Amino acid sequence: MVTLQTMDSVFYEAQRQGRISFYATTIGEEAINIASAAALTIDDLVFPQYREPGVLLWRGFSLQEFANQCFGNKDDYGKGRQMPIHYGSHKHNYFTVAATIATQIPHAVGAAYSLKMDRKKACVITYFGDGGTSEGDFHAALNFAAVMEVPVIFFCRNNGWAISTPTSDQFRSDGVVVKGPAYGVRSIRVDGNDTLAIYTAVHAAREMAISENRPILIEALTYRVGHHSTSDDSTKYRPVDEIEWWRSARDPVARFRKWIESNGWWCSEDESELRTSVRKQMLHAIQVAEKADKPPIAELFTDVYNVPPSNLCEQEKFLRETMKRHPQDYMPDVPV
Repeated sequence: MVTLQTMDSVFYEAQRQGRISFYATTIGEEAINIASAAALTIDDLVFPQYREPGVLLWRGFSLQEFANQCFGNKDDYGKGRQMPIHYGSHKHNYFTVAATIATQIPHAVGAAYSLKMDRKKACVITYFGDGGTSEGDFHAALNFAAVMEVPVIFFCRNNGWAISTPTSDQFRSDGVVVKGPAYGVRSIRVDGNDTLAIYTAVHAAREMAISENRPILIEALTYRVGHHSTSDDSTKYRPVDEIEWWRSARDPVARFRKWIESNGWWCSEDESELRTSVRKQMLHAIQVAEKADKPPIAELFTDVYNVPPSNLCEQEKFLRETMKRHPQDYMPDVPV
């Protein structure tokens, strides 16, 4: 969680300096990321939204790999074709983030059905915010999962806000957890800022999902302390005092730190040393990613069709001609 906090801080600074185009932090939701990831195995498939980089971090995605994606260089697995923070890794069973809200939820159910058909001892987990439950995909996915009896965990981060829309303007039900039973999905609500509670809930949900071939809905009550993204100013629609209270009084990292310190497993000196070390690693990763070449222009037109159709070939030809006529409008470090 400390590494995740530090990574967020450095990338946020990099965006504000104009070095990357976009970023979204996980401040206030670190426990959800790390504790849920710890309760899974690498064989479990992850269908994230865009606020779960900690799950990928836990699975072994390096700081350099995070930096490569955010800078969209030649070593980015998405080949520079995605916005920053839209990570994906086949090696880590972490499906590439899509910016469209809730589309990953039915995809996760389909993947869980395939695990059931193959008799795999694994499950699927899909993450989404409270705003995602206002989309039709959420409801279709829960019904699909219940009817087909598949091993999937629906993990809702109810952080109170869908960008600037509060939950009070989204639904009148008692949160999200009550929506599960209506579809025949076993459901539970947990404190999303309690690391141990999150771990326990996901661990139990995984066992149920796999052994009983059933979907589980987890609603984690938390708060998005940071802005929705670097394109947002959350102080325009919520009180600053409210934000600061959650940052100080309900910080999941501070809560977990108190517990491990009380057990004699951690101290302030260890944490200070860790934060300094991670920040140095992050700054180095950014320097390396920033200097790396960009993917060649041709990569814009690959990986969809085995044989590119004529319209894509025409578009590529037109782009290259445009770049030659107006070189001042294009980055000089993009290989043609």
